[in-house]
Amino acid sequence: MHFKLAFIGFGTVGQGLSEILLEKKEMLAKKYDLEFSIVAISDMIKGSVYDKKGLDMSKILEIVKTGNKLDKYPSDVKGLSSIETIKQTNADIIIEVTYTDVKTGEPALTHIKTAFQMGKHVISTNKGPVVKEVKKLLEIAKTNNVYYGFEGVVLAGTPVINLAEYTLAGNNIRGFKGILNGTTNYILTRMEEGMSYGDALKKAQELGYAEADPTGDVEGLDALGKVVILTNVVLDKKIGWKDVKRKGITEISVDDINQAKKEGKRWKLIGSAQIQSDGSVKAKVWPVKLPLSDPLAGVNEAINALTFFTDELGPVTIVGPGAGRRETGFSLLIDLININRKFSNSK
Repeated sequence: MHFKLAFIGFGTVGQGLSEILLEKKEMLAKKYDLEFSIVAISDMIKGSVYDKKGLDMSKILEIVKTGNKLDKYPSDVKGLSSIETIKQTNADIIIEVTYTDVKTGEPALTHIKTAFQMGKHVISTNKGPVVKEVKKLLEIAKTNNVYYGFEGVVLAGTPVINLAEYTLAGNNIRGFKGILNGTTNYILTRMEEGMSYGDALKKAQELGYAEADPTGDVEGLDALGKVVILTNVVLDKKIGWKDVKRKGITEISVDDINQAKKEGKRWKLIGSAQIQSDGSVKAKVWPVKLPLSDPLAGVNEAINALTFFTDELGPVTIVGPGAGRRETGFSLLIDLININRKFSNSK
């Protein structure tokens, strides 16, 4: 099946997906009967370009990587806003990867709703809209017979949403626990080697794992958002930011790390949720001393992991990268392939 794609936002993740699509174009056509053309890009900083017959993405990537704007591309149609790109182009899949406020979900939320109203599929790595109103968005998508894919919002390219929905289908998943933030896991790994919290944080910042303001990571806010998403989507229970108890890793000392070693345990920042016997949900993000026998205890460095608790298989754990240009771009490819499977079969 052939799809026409439009990027709304063209930063690191969008460029990562573009590179993957260029490299795997023949494989995707041969293995999945998935063909595509990228017809439009709209980016707040880089500008916008549209060609209904398809853009030369090698040339586009060359332009943006040399620091130039998209008006350098030889095409007649330029200057469309993000909304105009969604409404006026012939794209049937919108790839929404803009910089978005995680609390309000904007501007991604408006982009997604607009695309659905136009009968266009959306794949996105933006957490904000999923945290804020995922159930409503899925209902709107269903009403308009379009697909909303957001695999990358939890562990980037490590497929946890698809694992729960497809591979573990038929299981009753009553809860989960996981290392949902690679930055804090990296810091704790360095502290176990003897670094102080401050030195480990500085090293994480130097390597690009932590922002200049690391609050979202070290105080557990990033992991909290992912707990909300997993609870709403996988456990099918509605909770919000305020329903999750939260404590970060800023109070953990080297002494705490060493004491855990003596006990045969290891500190991890764990995001978890469990459906209780009365149907309510207990959710939290909290530092936990895990026994070394726990699969999550052996996950170190800037790596993420998630354990689902199922009725048929017991605990099932997946481990993989939770960030990165190509890794997050790959999550969008998963969703693109899912659209192709779903709508090719419906024809």
